[in-house]
Amino acid sequence: MMAARSCDQPMNRREGDELVLEIRKFGDPILRKQSFPLKRITKEMLTLADNMLETMYAAEGVGLAAPQVGIPVRLIVVDVGDGPMVLFNPRIVRSAGEAAAREGCLSLPGVTGEVVRADRVTVEALGRNGQGVRRVEGEGLLARALQHEIDHLDGILFTDKATNIVEEQADE
Repeated sequence: MMAARSCDQPMNRREGDELVLEIRKFGDPILRKQSFPLKRITKEMLTLADNMLETMYAAEGVGLAAPQVGIPVRLIVVDVGDGPMVLFNPRIVRSAGEAAAREGCLSLPGVTGEVVRADRVTVEALGRNGQGVRRVEGEGLLARALQHEIDHLDGILFTDKATNIVEEQADE
């Protein structure tokens, strides 16, 4: 596993109008902390969500949680190919089925493992406008991504649930 840099010095960079944020790596203590729920959606949180989406796309991921960019709040972004989704204070309210699949994580580059998760989930969250509850139903990859990112909000990494963990060897 990779050692983490100091979490005091993020390495952010601009890409277009958005900011690409540093993705925290395995060993950074923020990845193991419980995230705080948001009482209201501020302009700063909307900007963070936009920057997280830009960061996720730049890293070629399908999901990203705020703790992965050093902010311990309950915010995730997901895009499995159906367009971006921003969810504040997400929580799984229903799950069904079971499926095993190989997962990876932007915070653990080069590491994959087999994880059993619910095949279908219903998530309730606040959307971008902060008004009312948004309900998202997902199955397959979307269900897996939602569960993976919500786990990050509770300090859980996919390797905590994985079997058959493989660490790719870097090309020399």
